[in-house]
Amino acid sequence: MDDKTSAAIDWLLSSAEPAVRLLARRDLLGEDTADSYEVLDGELVRALLSGQRKDGGFGVHPYHKWTGAHWRLVSMAELGLPAGEPRAVRAAGTVLDWLSGEPHRSSIILLNRLPRVHASQEGNALAVCSRLGLARDPRVRLLAESLIAWQWPDGGWNCDRRATVRRSSFHESLAPAWGLFEYWLATGDASAHHASLQAAELFLEHRLFRSGGTGKPISREWLTLHYPPYWHYDILQALLVLSRIGLTGDARCSDAFEVLQGRQRADGRWQPGGYWWKRPGASRGGTDVVDWGRSGPNEMITLNALRVLIQPAKPAQDPLRPALEYRG
Repeated sequence: MDDKTSAAIDWLLSSAEPAVRLLARRDLLGEDTADSYEVLDGELVRALLSGQRKDGGFGVHPYHKWTGAHWRLVSMAELGLPAGEPRAVRAAGTVLDWLSGEPHRSSIILLNRLPRVHASQEGNALAVCSRLGLARDPRVRLLAESLIAWQWPDGGWNCDRRATVRRSSFHESLAPAWGLFEYWLATGDASAHHASLQAAELFLEHRLFRSGGTGKPISREWLTLHYPPYWHYDILQALLVLSRIGLTGDARCSDAFEVLQGRQRADGRWQPGGYWWKRPGASRGGTDVVDWGRSGPNEMITLNALRVLIQPAKPAQDPLRPALEYRG
């Protein structure tokens, strides 16, 4: 391990946020931290749970950007919230009621026999609920079965309603790849595992960001780093999901690794190249309940970059032997 990487790890271990310290110890140092309720004492998690109503929601639609229960839960899952945490389970109930009911289900249409669906919604929710210990809930099973049924021939999903569109959206396909993999870990469902690997192959075929025709970047925005990504695709989030699936040892990830390493600062840390949110209290929409940091070194981006660079890729498991303990 070089001096820059060691310095970055030391910085994470000194974080004021217990979730960052615990995740760094677990994922970068290999310590057995198990699920710890210490993360609930952190400023970030307290903010994400603040304002919860009796119904489990937060006074807005679950998908309200970025203060609805859907987004808060994704952020809490990424901070290592323990399975079964009662407030998170209540919030997840509001998300599951929305995604399994009307009018959401009837909004999905078929064009040229291809479902047009915002699959990142189901994908993120499936991942969160699987981590929270809710995988046996019939509404969670519906999310998994629906994603499998809606998967396009190229392995992904797309919400574009133009009938001529026949290629999947990277934005809409990354979260389902993660969600289906988490569901497999929680249940051993082989069809979910197969679908997640099909989705992963979509990204690998393109070396995570390159056009199949020209080899040039499909979008320059994908080469910049963001946190939180929400439903957006970029190379760091793609590498993180592929590392969870156990595929970052694939040679086709090398171009993305090179870009990521090139973004490392002289002090060993990483900073955002863009952001999708506004700070709490901003007058217009798109605010988050957390200030994740817009400039300078960023803890979550640095943590995720180091996770994929120094943690050996875990091999994709036999679907008959789910790695229930892995929560990378």
